[in-house]
Amino acid sequence: MSWRDSRPSPLPMKITKPFARRFATRLLNWYASHKRDLPWRRDAHDPYRVWISETLLQQTQVKTVIPYYQRFLTRFPTVQVLAAARLDDVLKTWEGAGYYARARNLHRAAQEIVARFGGHIPSTVEVLLTLPGIGRYTAGAVASIAFNRATPVLDGNVIRVLCRYFNISADPKSAATRQLLDELAAKLVPHEQPGDYNQALMDLGATICAPQQPACAACPLQRGCAARRLGIQQQLPARRKKKIVPHYQIAVGIIWKRNKLLIAKRFARDLLGGLWEFPGGHQEKGESLRQCVRREVREELGIEIAVGKEFAVVEHGYSHFRITMHAFECEYAGGRPKALGCADYTWVSARALSEYAFPAANRRVIESLLERNGQGSRGAGAQGRKI
Repeated sequence: MSWRDSRPSPLPMKITKPFARRFATRLLNWYASHKRDLPWRRDAHDPYRVWISETLLQQTQVKTVIPYYQRFLTRFPTVQVLAAARLDDVLKTWEGAGYYARARNLHRAAQEIVARFGGHIPSTVEVLLTLPGIGRYTAGAVASIAFNRATPVLDGNVIRVLCRYFNISADPKSAATRQLLDELAAKLVPHEQPGDYNQALMDLGATICAPQQPACAACPLQRGCAARRLGIQQQLPARRKKKIVPHYQIAVGIIWKRNKLLIAKRFARDLLGGLWEFPGGHQEKGESLRQCVRREVREELGIEIAVGKEFAVVEHGYSHFRITMHAFECEYAGGRPKALGCADYTWVSARALSEYAFPAANRRVIESLLERNGQGSRGAGAQGRKI
């Protein structure tokens, strides 16, 4: 079978208990002397800290996560404090970590944990899966690391190790292959030290069995690795062809009324829900960027604006699309603001913008605005304003 085949590869061997024991022992021995010193591992049996760290680690690299983890735990040290917090405060603390649905789900789940379980985080995968935002990976990590339950975890690092070791050549994102990997991982996880075992697999994939140029000579599993024996490490796991990523032009207005700016809050149900932003949106076919921002502001807030010069252009990528954001200096020209296409709105001074949670592209526009004003180089419509 070709490694590009979409069908799940049959396992080359039966997973016996002695084999699983040897597999786990090699990993645990390696982990004892090579595990990474990470802040959430210093109190590894605190389920709240495990939950927060594993949520942050979804689609985010460890080195990026550490400062956000420390900031979040300083602001919300317990599940009770998180549950009692305002969502705006949670989003502001999360600002910069991205994938804001994770923060909203943490907040909702914390409230459910307090209401349903008296503030005690559940210890089983089955119950953890009933909480908002907790999938099989996070549930398995919390149950095994914090509660010592023999439950497997499957993240990208673990999938890579298993696909290479067992020569699983089918697409790991297909349902059939995922089921195969789930069954395999469940057979391998030991009843003793399951949390250390799962973290060892994740560390091995992150530091040794890397996507490119794996350090096979340093791997504790090298002797039995099928991919190393066949010389196909770089080909596994199988990769899907990358899809063409759409690219959108966005126009937003930096709308001044005397010394205040108008900002709008996104609907909770939307992408980046609950965050604040400068009013604006997608450019439609046949309209200029200035026409776009004027139309979007009218549809979103029901007001008229005078569109001035473009003062910032920001490129930003999301998981499934890219944007180029064009920020225009604007003056309020008439009408009473109404939340027509947004959840809320407010007028704020430029200095007060730091008190609100904004998406990354908007934050870069704010940086340009404050840097420009701080240097005393004000554009049209902003001259003489105090910030």
